[in-house]
Amino acid sequence: MFIITGLNYGGAEMQLVRLAIQLKARGWKVMVVSMLLPVAYVEELKAAGIPVTSLGMRRGVPDPRALFRLARILRRERPQVVHSHMVHANILARLVRPLVKVPVLVCTAHSFDEGGHYRELAYRFTDFLCDLTTQVSHAGLERYVRVGAVPRPKIRFVPNGVDIERFRPNPEARVRLRHELNFDNAFVWLAVGRFEEAKDYPNMLRAFAKVLRSGKNAILLIAGQGTLKDEAESLALELGIARSVRFLGVRQDVPDLMNAADAYVMSSAWEGMPMVLLEAGAVGLPVVATDVGGNREVVLDTRSGFLVPPKDSDALACSMLQLMDMYPEERRRMGQVARAHIEANYSLERVVDQWEALYRELLAEKGYKVM
Repeated sequence: MFIITGLNYGGAEMQLVRLAIQLKARGWKVMVVSMLLPVAYVEELKAAGIPVTSLGMRRGVPDPRALFRLARILRRERPQVVHSHMVHANILARLVRPLVKVPVLVCTAHSFDEGGHYRELAYRFTDFLCDLTTQVSHAGLERYVRVGAVPRPKIRFVPNGVDIERFRPNPEARVRLRHELNFDNAFVWLAVGRFEEAKDYPNMLRAFAKVLRSGKNAILLIAGQGTLKDEAESLALELGIARSVRFLGVRQDVPDLMNAADAYVMSSAWEGMPMVLLEAGAVGLPVVATDVGGNREVVLDTRSGFLVPPKDSDALACSMLQLMDMYPEERRRMGQVARAHIEANYSLERVVDQWEALYRELLAEKGYKVM
């Protein structure tokens, strides 16, 4: 049973969905529980034969009844492995354990910082209720140990994984989409992600304004939705760059968009292990990204892209211009390095193998017979 704070359009949610579908295909019985009412991926999961249940919670509204709803579901379904994702689901899954037998509980943290000191204390005081915490980045793991959220013997690194067959170089898609969107001669930057504080889109827009002021013929595509989307659109107007920025909303053709782009840009103030960087690397896009969270583990600085300090639009613009000024063959070589790095370390098949081995290891420790 997977438990997650909410099923929305985001990297952690997408990773859970891909993992659930892969495990189902490998013969596991799988179900998903969302604390909030789900808004994405439900039909995709159901099409794979994976039921989705909601605890009916509302964002920002604590509801103790959810604990007992989850306990009833656990008693009815009796999963051998419960795997929770994101801080609220991790804490809830731990707190339900005294109420109902859960043979194995794994809790995954998807960010370098999941919300400050009090949440770290919550992890520390409930650690005895879970069997293992995992982190999606080495940087996040080290930080959680350093602040005392999790003791080192009870935390492991398991990265996010990307479908390297779905996200791959596709020259035909590139030509078609660039023609459809009418930017055959422009240098196209792409960003994909929710419009929330962590992504720091104002930093990106200010950097892109500096790029345009240098005289470059460039377009910035931003795919996603979120609570700060209107503010980002207003800032683009204020900066005088609205004609060169296209807000695409939620897209189902992200692999094609990545192939149509010339480079990927990320301006996040903080991160975990961003799925979009894995996807961009798998497609073979050079990247300019802020040096936060696990970004350094994905983007090989000066080899597959450039890393810059967060909240520094001058540095971001400088590296964007540096990449644009490179010969196309140099950028292609960067993309090839990126693809090889993702294939070797972050392919979805490889990551699912790690999860299966981990589940079986923990079940065997508890005396359960595993196939």
